Amino acid sequence: MTFDLLLTGGTLLTGGAAGREPLTGGTVQPGPLTGGVVGDVGIRDGRIAAIGPNLPRLARQVIDAAGRLVTPGLIDLHTHVGTGYWGIDPDPVAWHSGVTTWVDAGSAGAYTLDGLRRVAATATVRVPALLNISAVGLAGRTGESRDLANCDVALAIDTVQANRELIRGIKVRIDRETVGDNGIEPLRRGLAAAEACGVPVMVHIGTAPPRLDEVFGLLRPGDIVTHCASGIAAPLGPAVHAAAGRGVLLDLGHGSGGFAFDVLEAQLDAGLRPHTISTDLHSRSLHGPVFDLPTTMAKLLAVGVALSEVIAAVTARPARALGLPGGTLTVGAPADLAVFEVRAEEFPVADAHRTIRVSPVRLVNEATYVAGRPLTPRLPAPPAPWVPLTDAQRTALDRRAHHIRDLLATPLVGVDGLAEQFPRNRPRSS
Repeated sequence: MTFDLLLTGGTLLTGGAAGREPLTGGTVQPGPLTGGVVGDVGIRDGRIAAIGPNLPRLARQVIDAAGRLVTPGLIDLHTHVGTGYWGIDPDPVAWHSGVTTWVDAGSAGAYTLDGLRRVAATATVRVPALLNISAVGLAGRTGESRDLANCDVALAIDTVQANRELIRGIKVRIDRETVGDNGIEPLRRGLAAAEACGVPVMVHIGTAPPRLDEVFGLLRPGDIVTHCASGIAAPLGPAVHAAAGRGVLLDLGHGSGGFAFDVLEAQLDAGLRPHTISTDLHSRSLHGPVFDLPTTMAKLLAVGVALSEVIAAVTARPARALGLPGGTLTVGAPADLAVFEVRAEEFPVADAHRTIRVSPVRLVNEATYVAGRPLTPRLPAPPAPWVPLTDAQRTALDRRAHHIRDLLATPLVGVDGLAEQFPRNRPRSS
């Protein structure tokens, strides 16, 4: 077999249940990459065609991945893409972060789904969606479920049924600002729609009321609580233990206000672990405190979660949670891959409240592939005018733009790096 692409000699983490299932053959890689095995990945027709040590070097392109971590393309279970108050363009972030699947978590409701569909159709990455139970979606900052007329169960069911290839679940935001005086009724309606369609619900938690025990008490096995380590909601009581015990999944959902180190550390001490790690990357978290998924992953490494478990929480686990393709390095799976340098250096990282921890390693993406094709560099759009930025963030954005302009305005190579593509006819010497 001739491969379209062959990655050779990388340390492979397959993204299994614990992120540690062995590959046939290979050698365990020591140091910060412990838990993987050294091997090759052969890609043909957009899928993984072979995996193992010492594959035949029969390929149109061979990439040496020695000393690099090779994982399934990362799956971010909670993002906001496209238009609206929170939306961003995923492609400029994807190519340097390794995220090949961006689950849009409720940006669109029944009224606005067509706009998200157009975004998904033009993105290079995969964009499955969770439908907001509020038909207006997240066109504005908040308040989408204050009018219960927007939370139309029959309309949500019809929308899911008509868009099965795009919609993987229902999203409900439950906090004081979003629901107003409606309490947990939007969640009840979201659960009714999800039950009818056989899909999970992802529920956002934040400022009470409603009370957390009311929210957790309604959730079913396979439903997802995002912002599970929120410093605002602080889900640390019996209700969260009971929910996790019956199979409710805890998702990190960092965002601009949904993650606190002290809450996560208290949960870990109590035996609660995030099942999935997501960013809640949006217009207000992109420039900090989130930045991207590898930075968020480093925050879990900083509190002692093993790299293998972190990789599983951004690959196989989110894939299973929503029935998504990918998330594993197995023959026949989509050839969505990420290649990282794992730098053994201290990497200070901050939560949403500017509390700092230090990760022992930093994951730096070197290549990202979707269906076997490398993502190419894309420049991000400037922040929307409604995004609040500090003076330091604005200065950093201006400095980055200056560096990019200077880099692109400088000739790529000097004369020694050029070839004479069309030689002149030179007169013969007499």
